[in-house]
Amino acid sequence: MRTGPPRPHAPRSALVAAAAALATAAVLALPQSAGAADSAPIGFGAGTTGGGSATAVTVSTLDAFKTAVTGSTAKVVKVNGLISLSGQVDIGSNTTVLGVGSASGFTGGGLRLKKVTNVVIRNLNISKPLKPADGIEVQAATKVWIDHNSFSADRDHDKDYYDGLLDINHASDYVTVSWNTFKDHYKGSLVGHSDNNSSEDTGHLRVTYHHNLFSNVYSRIPSLRFGTGHFYDNYVVGAETAVHSRMGAQMLVENNVFRSTPVAVTTNRDSDVDGYANLTGNDLGGATTEVSQVGTFTKPPYSYTAEPASSVVASVTSGAGAGKL
Repeated sequence: MRTGPPRPHAPRSALVAAAAALATAAVLALPQSAGAADSAPIGFGAGTTGGGSATAVTVSTLDAFKTAVTGSTAKVVKVNGLISLSGQVDIGSNTTVLGVGSASGFTGGGLRLKKVTNVVIRNLNISKPLKPADGIEVQAATKVWIDHNSFSADRDHDKDYYDGLLDINHASDYVTVSWNTFKDHYKGSLVGHSDNNSSEDTGHLRVTYHHNLFSNVYSRIPSLRFGTGHFYDNYVVGAETAVHSRMGAQMLVENNVFRSTPVAVTTNRDSDVDGYANLTGNDLGGATTEVSQVGTFTKPPYSYTAEPASSVVASVTSGAGAGKL
């Protein structure tokens, strides 16, 4: 027998609204899902827009590509198919270069971003850049986003047969490198080309690397001189020496996974001046570290969410590289 007044029931519409609000809150609290493509760069390259909403032009030949990427007006250039290069093609400011599908891009050479600003490079296959061409060279450039590309070569030749897959130099600044694969190469990604370039590079070379796969890349993952690097949620497998901080560089190495890699992080090799590194949340997988100096760079000046190392392998292997946008 009921001894008190019946409890009031919330209207069904209110219950539905409350459930939706809880679901939304749960989604917002979660880190980025595996393989989810960012609509804008996170990290030091935040704010880079490239060609923005400019009407896209699709090209399939080298001559058409060179013409399309020239100049500083806003432009979006889609590359359809694999184009052979000899040397490097210069990319103008305010440009987005976007591969079509999963198999478009360049082989034999690379792209150069020299003294330009606001450039986005996405969804390209870039392979076998013969020396002296890098796969992508960022030189004296600012605001760059390099995202969801597949870089590769082979290790069947001498280590100097190919040049770097991605090199960032001459005081370049505000760069994000995200969701790329780097495979089968000796020299992965060099940031700061020389020990003797302090006067130009100091105070610049701010670079974020996140959710990249480095597979069978011998070293320079990355190698950073003078600048400030944030390396988080990356998966490194089969390197000899991975993260290398030198010449006073500051590196924050956060929530990465290392496998089959003898040295995950070093600050005291190959240069007369050591670098600095802070390590947090990494899964070293048995790798050693050679940190001679713990640095002061512990909190980046931007918003981001680093997923735990326990989920990095699944996220990166499913989401990184061309064809995953």
